[in-house]
Amino acid sequence: MSTMVVWFVFLAIMFLNNAGVAGQADDTGFVSIDCGLAGNSSYKDASSTLTYSSEEAFIDTGTNHNISAAYVTSTLSPHYLNVRSFSNGIRNCYTIRSLVKGEKYLVRATFMYGNYDGLNKGVIFDLHIGVNYWKTVNISNPDKRTIAEVIFVAPVDYIQVCLVNTGLGTPFISSLDLRPMKNSLYPLANSSQSLALQHRLNAGPTDTTIIRYPDDPHDRMWEPWSNYPYWTEITTSSHVQNVQNDIFEVPSVVLQTAVTPVNATPANTSELKFFWLPDPPDKDPEYLANLHVSELMNLTKDQKREFNITLNDAMFSPGPFSPEPLYANAVYGFKPVHGRQQYILTLKATANSTLPPIINAVEVFVVLQVSGIPTDSADVSAINTIKSQYQIKRDWYGDPCVPKTYAWDGLNCSDAVSGSPRITVLRLASSGLTGEVTNAFANLKALQTLDLSHNNLTGSIPAVLSELPSLALLDLTGNKLNGSIPSALLKKSKDGSLTLRVADNADLCYDGTECNQSKKKSNSSKITIAIIVPIVVVLILAAAGILIICKFRRPGSSKKPSINPQNPENPDISSTMNTSLQLENHQFTYRDLKQITNNFQREIGRGGFGVVYRGCLVDGTQVAVKMQCDRSTQEVNDFMVEAQHLIRIHHRNLVSLVGYCNDQNCLALVLEYMSEGSLQDHLRGRARGGQPLTWRERIQIALDSAIGLQYLHKGCNPPLIHQDVKPNNILLNAKLEAKIADFGVSKAFRSNEDTHVSVSSPVGTKGYIDPEYFMTLRLTEKSDVYSFGVVLLQIITGQPAIIEGTGPNSEYVNVTAWVRQRLSRGNIESVVDARMQGDYDINSVWKAADVALKCSAENGAHRPTMTEVVVQLKECIELEVAAGRNHNIYSGNSSNGHPSGVCQNGIHAIEQQLVSITMAGGPIMR
Repeated sequence: MSTMVVWFVFLAIMFLNNAGVAGQADDTGFVSIDCGLAGNSSYKDASSTLTYSSEEAFIDTGTNHNISAAYVTSTLSPHYLNVRSFSNGIRNCYTIRSLVKGEKYLVRATFMYGNYDGLNKGVIFDLHIGVNYWKTVNISNPDKRTIAEVIFVAPVDYIQVCLVNTGLGTPFISSLDLRPMKNSLYPLANSSQSLALQHRLNAGPTDTTIIRYPDDPHDRMWEPWSNYPYWTEITTSSHVQNVQNDIFEVPSVVLQTAVTPVNATPANTSELKFFWLPDPPDKDPEYLANLHVSELMNLTKDQKREFNITLNDAMFSPGPFSPEPLYANAVYGFKPVHGRQQYILTLKATANSTLPPIINAVEVFVVLQVSGIPTDSADVSAINTIKSQYQIKRDWYGDPCVPKTYAWDGLNCSDAVSGSPRITVLRLASSGLTGEVTNAFANLKALQTLDLSHNNLTGSIPAVLSELPSLALLDLTGNKLNGSIPSALLKKSKDGSLTLRVADNADLCYDGTECNQSKKKSNSSKITIAIIVPIVVVLILAAAGILIICKFRRPGSSKKPSINPQNPENPDISSTMNTSLQLENHQFTYRDLKQITNNFQREIGRGGFGVVYRGCLVDGTQVAVKMQCDRSTQEVNDFMVEAQHLIRIHHRNLVSLVGYCNDQNCLALVLEYMSEGSLQDHLRGRARGGQPLTWRERIQIALDSAIGLQYLHKGCNPPLIHQDVKPNNILLNAKLEAKIADFGVSKAFRSNEDTHVSVSSPVGTKGYIDPEYFMTLRLTEKSDVYSFGVVLLQIITGQPAIIEGTGPNSEYVNVTAWVRQRLSRGNIESVVDARMQGDYDINSVWKAADVALKCSAENGAHRPTMTEVVVQLKECIELEVAAGRNHNIYSGNSSNGHPSGVCQNGIHAIEQQLVSITMAGGPIMR
């Protein structure tokens, strides 16, 4: 049958079996989802007789695709013909509701790539069941069908199956099934551990059909298993009975076939062996095995089948085992095994046995410890209501708090010490929220901080917010709220139990009386303004005229010449230097430099620009002198770019320019001296006698660097992109204050309206270059954000940007992929720099890692701005300080988050979400 005919038949089945409303469990309680099925449709699968529906009711992210026609066959199950893929976001989750908390379920996911995207490349990603790691899915062949299955106890009344992007390809899925199980089945699957299937094998079938529903009422999938010609197949048509209180309920059709060794003569010397390997091989999973055995022959008095079972030469069964005729028997392990390169099960006949050993079916499970506790269900319901009402477009999928690596942006949560995590902080500043303040906020009962500042919220402040028992900060600054502030909130504000911020809400007032008075004041103020404004305008114009006259009458006044750019075609120079940058004001001669450096006596470093010397000015100020005497045209251009940038930018977190030299065929930059060298020196143990940086020092250095970049992006007019953010270009002074350096390849936007700079080839350092910039040649602010994310991961881990793998055939891997892979299992200690010896607040490190991974997202649209990064890093420091690890480190920048620098070409106001208090436009509550 041709592939075109197969597609036609499949589409016809879709149409004829369309059930209308999809997304509900059938009469068996089964939920069967065909991922990638178009529309709100469903169909009946011919082989299983089960109804499969589209995922419309279960997920709202991802895109649908059909597999390539080259991989469509007449025997391929319909749910493999299409997939749902997730190119956006790190974690995308299916949510299946109406479960019963404490009940047992089986969940199965299937995957077939089928070259649906035309890229014909492999993909590796992680699966999570709820908030716990389930399995790493490794797809290498387009036609390979992969099945993942887990038996678990529902911790809440819903379950989420999440596909997690680990940076090794776009996650996708073909189908997703949920099957209720009896609680008496698989007793080793409980509230503390789940069982992830590795193998479920049906020994000795006469064909290659997978046995599932309706033959197995629980819809387990039993794959055919044979080892011809080494095994003999035995079958019976007689019904095989389950024992009373059977804990596995293997269907009769599975137990009606079995295998024994070939040529078992003499029988009492024969044995059956089979083995499995750890998966993945570089891990050490814990395994449980179930052996299902039934005697299928009518034995005579002279016949006896008896055998011992060993696992890697250790007894698996307590003694010799004799299966009962036509009854389900099971031998299974109670204690997980691990630590072996391979696992060998051996069934060996005893000396008394006249028949060889027999096996009907085998199950092998990986034990998954249930370490993560999902967020409090009431909090989940409330935050989802908030997300839905305001149509919040963030990477808010899966559990809000757990795992911490994927906690929702803008949330802080309590640790699950004695119960479920609770949402304690919700920051939605500058998130474009519109409409009224929903009462759902009041359902977050553990909330301590609620920041809704700088949105477009209207209506009154709900009085119910005063009922939040732990609320300590409520920030409603910069909205369009009206009416009176609830008296209960005012009372809490006055007694000091609540910090209330309500500035810049023009129509908001304390009570009804003040509201009326404010309207009267507003009318009278309009009259006053109408009178005063014309007078003020006249006075300003008059003053301006006087200033102009004085300027043109000043004797000897003349315009200072600007230095001409070395390359007029370079927009970084020609757009700015010809106008107002007067480099002559900062010029040194070569002779000056010889005196400053004591004839270039003390070399303190080397870089791409040249040699760096330590020097001292006449007033005793120490400086660093970057020298380059064998200069090419490009080096001259880079020098002029860096000089002109340094002239116009001034900020405490940027290395400042003292002067420059262009004399005697030598170029030089005279910069402020940074006595503690580069961040790279400290991370590699080459500074302070090898003494490692503490976590408090590291996170402060990260914050300083972020504020420096924030200033370049938001404080300069036009914005400036550094383009080479890396630890070598972050320098530290004697107080370990961090400053961004090396602006030789920086790019300035032509205007504030520009969104990117187009380049002919990417510039930067391998391991730090934004992959999106590398592919599109469009440089944006988010390119610096990506590089900063890599640097922040290095600060956390102490690892280089590109990590060399271990083993003979290992490859290099970027630190972002290295960290994502390890954190997907919820263990932050596996990535933190061991030199800190655990001296850090784990919540602070988790948050920093989360910020770093968001910064290094492949899609620039999913990365935060540097302004948002600054806010998050300040919270990291607050967490560290709150844990009692202040270490008397300097506090860094001003508390309101504004950069303390100026830019001669103009300055932008820093984004309002950093402003904690705005004095204009309303009462301030503290």
